[in-house]
Amino acid sequence: MSQQNKALEQVELPGVENIILVASGKGGVGKSTVASNLAITYASQGYQTALLDADLYGPSIPILFGLENQQPGVKKVDEQDIMVPLESYGVRIMSIGFLMNSQDPVIWRGPMASNALTQLLTTTEWGRLDYLIVDMPPGTGDIIITLAQKLRQAMGLVVITPQKLAVSDGLKAANMFLNKKLSIPLLGVVENMSYFVPKKHPDEKYDVFGSGGGNELAAKTQSPLLAQIPLVQDVSESMDQGKNLLESDNGMMKEAFSSLAEAITRQTKIVASQKE
Repeated sequence: MSQQNKALEQVELPGVENIILVASGKGGVGKSTVASNLAITYASQGYQTALLDADLYGPSIPILFGLENQQPGVKKVDEQDIMVPLESYGVRIMSIGFLMNSQDPVIWRGPMASNALTQLLTTTEWGRLDYLIVDMPPGTGDIIITLAQKLRQAMGLVVITPQKLAVSDGLKAANMFLNKKLSIPLLGVVENMSYFVPKKHPDEKYDVFGSGGGNELAAKTQSPLLAQIPLVQDVSESMDQGKNLLESDNGMMKEAFSSLAEAITRQTKIVASQKE
């Protein structure tokens, strides 16, 4: 089999019902934060949930979950080494960051990176899952396209920030999913850092990053704006310390991600009905 055909082989993940690829057109929009808190929210609602950190060049999930310098378990299944994900907040977690020194740069060309990601997918004991959330690398490069091709049953979610300049970057990510060669259903758009809420003045909000970007991208892609997630000071500080949504007493953020999870669940059912 040629290297190209091998790269396009489908990855079968038995027992995984929904795969959600969380993407962004560029870095710095809080994509990993959205993916992490979405996974935590689903797990808190009783769904069997896992999170794959597919950002091979800048894995941040270990930091966000306070799992730095930890490693997954390994067991033999049919003479093959299978990795057992770490678990936190009820979420099964796998990241390339668990398998390498956090201080070392990842110097891999496209095929090597794609093969490493395939290994993470296929040699991890995911078990039965309602949702596998995949934190994609930013942009629209080879790794993202290869992953989307391998997981043809997956659905896409695009995260942007509210300024209108972010729309063009988000549109590239959305169009990648919608491209005829991939045809990945686009669940919708998440506008992150939609507005800023000061810690001492929770009733005040400021559009520090502009406004309107989420609505504009949703209109351009003919998909719903699923959520507008605020930037809340105490939650942001907690996440930097490896403390996540469930450890915050900020009801605003919990409500925002609960609404997002419900909206995605509705959209996944719509996509499933369209395939029938």
